[in-house]
Amino acid sequence: MVKAIQIGLGHWGFSWSKEVIPKVPNVEMVAYVDSSPEATERVRNELNVPENLLFTSLDEAAKAGKAELAICTLRTEAHYPVVKRCLELGLSVIVEKPFASTIEQGKELVELAKANGRVLMVSQNYRFQPAPIAAAELIGAQKFGPVNLVSIDFRRHAPSQGYRYWDMPDPLLADMSIHHFDLMRMVLGDNAKRVSCRTWNPPASPFGHHPIGVATLEFEKGTIVSYRGSWMSSGPVTPWAGEWTMDCSEGQIIWTSRDHFMGKAGPDRLSLRPLDGETTPAELEPLQFSDRVGTLAAIARVIETGTMPARFSSGEDNLHSLALVQATILSASRGGDWVEIAEVLQ
Repeated sequence: MVKAIQIGLGHWGFSWSKEVIPKVPNVEMVAYVDSSPEATERVRNELNVPENLLFTSLDEAAKAGKAELAICTLRTEAHYPVVKRCLELGLSVIVEKPFASTIEQGKELVELAKANGRVLMVSQNYRFQPAPIAAAELIGAQKFGPVNLVSIDFRRHAPSQGYRYWDMPDPLLADMSIHHFDLMRMVLGDNAKRVSCRTWNPPASPFGHHPIGVATLEFEKGTIVSYRGSWMSSGPVTPWAGEWTMDCSEGQIIWTSRDHFMGKAGPDRLSLRPLDGETTPAELEPLQFSDRVGTLAAIARVIETGTMPARFSSGEDNLHSLALVQATILSASRGGDWVEIAEVLQ
């Protein structure tokens, strides 16, 4: 059993407490931490957590619980200081994305984890779904040869779907597109080289910042990705991972993932279309642990075995996804000029 403490019991943190953590059988909770008495009281009352496992101090919780793992489910601006303190206390960490507000902070946390011999993982939960895993394996096996072009569309109409973060800076690129950028890297098995991006806010939008954007991303192996995302689309809603068409030299891989919203749910889908052939649905292997449960189960296995699996979203790996977010934001601020990822990483 991996002994864990959770820091951050607000709206999203409570969702982890209730819906995620109990589904990972080899994680034993030894402490819950939040500076708000109301938050800890909710965990005690609704989840029947014993009083002796509730703390308002991270240091006290770490000492009392003798934990190995910190589950950090706080607001973004608190990620850096809390993750840093957890690593200093000798804990491995799983943290929600983005795991830091700047590349500099991210690099510092990565180096601290290395220096202390601990695991730092970013919960990129979209990686733990059948379709992107299958797509990554097909691309890796060169099912249809080299990838020529990847086209991705994400469409949602936020005002009619309960979205509430109207004043969030970069609501598309920083809050949503980071999932898609991370999936690009995972599925292609490659890192981006440079990006060009434009964003805008349409008339009558309730957003304070730009909810729509288009980007062209060039990857190191030469693959070009055309990305289009919108929180203000009046078109057919896409699944959360977007709709992907991966055009290869000998055929296409077409897939989508995380097709659920407001009580409705559908399976991941992936189809193969050979050159001049018919489109055929592929059977996808179910996962034992998926989505956020998959991320927590993954770091628990790493702590238990000391072995890091393929496509593991470590902090070091995730620096490249964070850099993609910052590069697209920077490009948009420059009117769509190309931005080299190396510029951002430096």
